[in-house]
Amino acid sequence: MKHLFTLLTLVFTSILSAQSTATIAGKLIDKEYNNEPLAFGNVLIKGTTIGTTSDMDGVYHFDNLDEGRYTLVYSFVGYETKELEVVLEAGKVVNVDVEMFASSASLDEVVITTTTRKESETALLLDQKNAIEIKQSIGSEELSRKGISDVASAVVKTTGVSKQEGSNTIYVRGLGDRYNSTSLNGLPITSNDPEKKNISLDLFSTDIVEFISIDKVYGPKISGDFAGGNVDITSINYKGKGMLEVNLGSTMGTNALDKYNDFQLQDGPNRFGFSNYGVPNNPLNGYNFENKLAPVKEKPIGSALGLKAGKSFSIGEEGSLNLFATASFDNGFEYRDGINQSVSAQGAKLKSFNQERFSYNTNTTGMFNANYRLNSNHKIAYNFLTVNSSNQTKDGYKGFIRDIAEDNNGLIQRSTYVQNTLMIHQLLGNHKLSDRLDFDWATSYNKVEGDMPDRTQNTLKYSEDANGYVFAQNTITDNHRYYQNLVEDELAANLSVSYRLNEDEDGVSKGKATLGYNGRFKNRDFEAIQFNFRISGSELNSAVNPDNLDAFLNKQNYNNGLFGIESFAGLTPQTYDGEQLIHAGFASLEYNLSEKLSAVAGLRFERVEQTVSWRTQLDASGRSNTFNRNEFLPSVILKYELNEKQNLRFGASKTYTLPQFKERALFIYEDVTEVKVGNPDLYPSQNYNVDLKWEVFPKNSELFSVTAFGKYILDPINEITLASSTNDISFINTGDSGYVYGAEIEIRKNLFNFDEEESNKLSAGLNASFMQTHQELDSEKVRQETNYNTNLTNDTSGFTGASDMLLNADLSYIKAFNNDGNLMATLAYSYTSDKIYALGVETKGNLVDKGVGTLDFILKTKINKHFGIDLTVKNILNPAIERIQENASEDITVLSFKRGAFFKLGLRYKL
Repeated sequence: MKHLFTLLTLVFTSILSAQSTATIAGKLIDKEYNNEPLAFGNVLIKGTTIGTTSDMDGVYHFDNLDEGRYTLVYSFVGYETKELEVVLEAGKVVNVDVEMFASSASLDEVVITTTTRKESETALLLDQKNAIEIKQSIGSEELSRKGISDVASAVVKTTGVSKQEGSNTIYVRGLGDRYNSTSLNGLPITSNDPEKKNISLDLFSTDIVEFISIDKVYGPKISGDFAGGNVDITSINYKGKGMLEVNLGSTMGTNALDKYNDFQLQDGPNRFGFSNYGVPNNPLNGYNFENKLAPVKEKPIGSALGLKAGKSFSIGEEGSLNLFATASFDNGFEYRDGINQSVSAQGAKLKSFNQERFSYNTNTTGMFNANYRLNSNHKIAYNFLTVNSSNQTKDGYKGFIRDIAEDNNGLIQRSTYVQNTLMIHQLLGNHKLSDRLDFDWATSYNKVEGDMPDRTQNTLKYSEDANGYVFAQNTITDNHRYYQNLVEDELAANLSVSYRLNEDEDGVSKGKATLGYNGRFKNRDFEAIQFNFRISGSELNSAVNPDNLDAFLNKQNYNNGLFGIESFAGLTPQTYDGEQLIHAGFASLEYNLSEKLSAVAGLRFERVEQTVSWRTQLDASGRSNTFNRNEFLPSVILKYELNEKQNLRFGASKTYTLPQFKERALFIYEDVTEVKVGNPDLYPSQNYNVDLKWEVFPKNSELFSVTAFGKYILDPINEITLASSTNDISFINTGDSGYVYGAEIEIRKNLFNFDEEESNKLSAGLNASFMQTHQELDSEKVRQETNYNTNLTNDTSGFTGASDMLLNADLSYIKAFNNDGNLMATLAYSYTSDKIYALGVETKGNLVDKGVGTLDFILKTKINKHFGIDLTVKNILNPAIERIQENASEDITVLSFKRGAFFKLGLRYKL
């Protein structure tokens, strides 16, 4: 109907305005996708500089052409190019509909998948322009151009999003992990970290991604546990005649290369990030630990291998089956050294070290998906994803340890290995039951296992009398081996029915009404056990070699009584278990109030039940706590089209924020310079959100937008340092209210087109966020609601993790060659200003992470249609990563190091 209306309009316009000229109009049809419209196809009049692009409905047209013979060239990446001759007569319109078929040749390398269109920057911008919802997306084309290899690095390139250095925590508009959510194809994903609500996004290779959406404005389909944003990863849906691609690569870090002949890791884990060891047999009555304490030497050169394959099959007259699979492995080495310490409010040292860290990371990813299209009305998809990631760190802390090594002669050696395994199964269906009625459903099963087997820690001090290092023992936990395991299972289900409303006089629907249900059922089992070594008194004066502690800690010396092995409660581990049940129903109405004004109004109801039970060293008898909540969450989004290229949008909503399992379990996790402990008295926050956005789309690939936003939060949750000698950190409802307000700006601009086909161009992008956070701090509230008798240093503060300014900028040059080759070079810069890490208490100042800027260079070349070479240089400026404690007398640096620069060379071959 819309296509016919467009053609009739063109005919009428042609008759009235140009009897001496002619018009060509038509539609591009995607034969690989059941005759759907092919958006963003290129149509060029051969021998001229005149060209156009098909719109979202596949429609294209040329107006005011002189009569005569023309050759039209139709092209789209991944599809066969067609040439058709057209003869025009004055005053007439020629209609040319063209069927496009996938090419057997491979797709240009700026696009990861073969024939889908959602990965295109232009397509995503047009989708953003036309949608009523306020959305922001980054597709595989942009990911490739910016040399982004994982989802975490992708989302921080979008406006208002940052990442905490040294961790996997993502901040959206200054709000951290607990305020955000993560999903895959609209279904929730389980966290891999017992401390976190969200899974580490750097586990996901961009090889599996079609595009990533970041929803910073709440809508009724999104979980109500929302304040910052929801990151939704849409996996690849391959469409094409066939593709096989092989990728090889290598990564080197400048810091690690400086330790080329002395790069140290721990014994036990294999090079591919897998392990099969755990708590040894009879650990309290014999020294049966299988891994040595002596370090293992490695050559710090990373590698990468990847395979991708896809193929589409026609089934019957209307059906099709699209298959895609990818498998990849990559690893990398890092080295750093610098300051790491904790100090009192007066600046006195508690622990003060020069920390040296060797680290090794691996990621193994496998994905398979099958998308079956019965006909134009019914689709079913299955997605399977498995990720195995590992991280090894070998840390050496040399310096001051209060009550143990106060002559700066201490040494703590800590080796940590973490293996996370994620498995996701998803089944999704889309059904058009009638011209107006749609039914969508989806279900998933997720399982995550996080394993930390055999973390080792030894504390020593240098003794002049022994002329070497000796064991230090203030408590028996100073020398130990630690094991922890987390298993989390989650079932989720989404159901929705949408009904399109009556059409107006132009045949356009007035909107649609949607009813839906979301269910989420999560169980977590966590256990940990620590084996402490009690060194006998006489042996505390015997010199040991820090690089060969196995010479003392071994089976023979244990049998001879030189040391003993103890644990918290025999072989009974510390545990906590969590159960979360969420049933949600939602309703929304999308309505075109006028030709220019549209709205989406929604209401979501959630029934939340959460129980946490524990038995730990802080509470050996074991306890549990439960809360039940009913949440009513209204939302509204308005869109006003100022003109064809400009939109004005407004959004308002109410949401909530749940505390996480570990935050409410009385469990203690000890790091070398800080200790985190749960708070059973923690309870949810309530959030009120508002957004106002103006956006301009000068051209298909260009954007200028400005957004103002605000959030009012009741009972905000923060991390605070407690009044303790061990620098404990806990999670507290620190006051009655707080607020966030700010502005975002985004610009995408083609600076120069060196030819008319935009195959040789220079483009730039910029996004920036400016925000202020404020909260009232109430020590009396903390004392009344918790067991912590603490005094917050300040009466007001910003939110932990919030930066006042975030900036991302990039400059790209793209050149296409006649032999199917191309060159793409991008210079990308990011900056994050100061942000609070933890609030201070008892006159201690806040811990603040200082601002940091990073610069990356990405060069991607395609030699021909089969072979390509990539070069990426990350962290060129190599800035210092610093954390300070803002004491009243002076700022004291408590953490400082540099990561070094990283060089990655990659080769691609595609059949």
